Amino acid sequence: MQESGGLGGGSVKADSETLDTFPKLLMHHARVRPERPAIREKDLGIWQTWTWRELADEVRALASGLAALGLRRGEHFALVGDNRPRLYATMAAVQCLGGVPVPLYQDAVAAEMAFPIQNASIALSFAEDQEQVDKLVEIAPLCPTLARIIYDDPRGMRHYPKDKLISYDELLAQGRERLKADPQFVDRQIAQGSGADNAAMFFTSGTTGVAKGVVHTHASLIGPSRTAAELERLGERDVILAYLPPAWIGQNIFSCAQAYVTGYCICCPEAAETVMTDMREIGPTYYFAPPRVLENLLTQVSI
Repeated sequence: MQESGGLGGGSVKADSETLDTFPKLLMHHARVRPERPAIREKDLGIWQTWTWRELADEVRALASGLAALGLRRGEHFALVGDNRPRLYATMAAVQCLGGVPVPLYQDAVAAEMAFPIQNASIALSFAEDQEQVDKLVEIAPLCPTLARIIYDDPRGMRHYPKDKLISYDELLAQGRERLKADPQFVDRQIAQGSGADNAAMFFTSGTTGVAKGVVHTHASLIGPSRTAAELERLGERDVILAYLPPAWIGQNIFSCAQAYVTGYCICCPEAAETVMTDMREIGPTYYFAPPRVLENLLTQVSI
């Protein structure tokens, strides 16, 4: 393994023992490579960048806000949306508190979302925009545990009832205020975590029956990601395009988890339709794709 690799030097064994959760890895990168890019998003044709320091600061504030909403260690938290920095920041914030993110497929219809939310007894959720909020509101009568929905993009929701809704920006502001009174609150929560804690729940596609929730610990996600990163000699200067569904385990291992292990930058495309253009612009040094995507690429090149 290269000494200048993603974990900033030191033995792999020591890293695996002390940096055994995603929040610990996040805060580690914020200390050792604070100004390196952590995640980018193309918005209105312009690439916006969050450094590791900025991402860690935002995650801390979000975690503080989520604690005020009542999220507790071991509880499940649903997320639905495209690859966006705020979605991944929310996942990390949930993990900071010992919660378990449950990403849902963004193209699922409302009825398909009801079972995972019921099955995991979810009370809090994140929805990217009006489309996803509408799905959660539609199934709310079927999901009595669902109490609050955090939304990112407010367009189209000015007149929505606010009893169950809170904006991402409002939650962030509330969290920052709470941290002024107790700046070390989130760090204490992170320190309580261990690699054996549940890190995320991924639901199967359900093509052969009822969808099943598969729970992964931090160790079961970080271990393979670390091994693959060493094999591919990945480091902080690598760049990847996160274009596959956030609810898919492959996306989480080969994009998100490996980014936490190595410190490389995740780039989120503007939209599904712009993936090829965005990929040409950023020139990823590392690319992961299932066979169908590679077949489509070959078709485009061959025509």
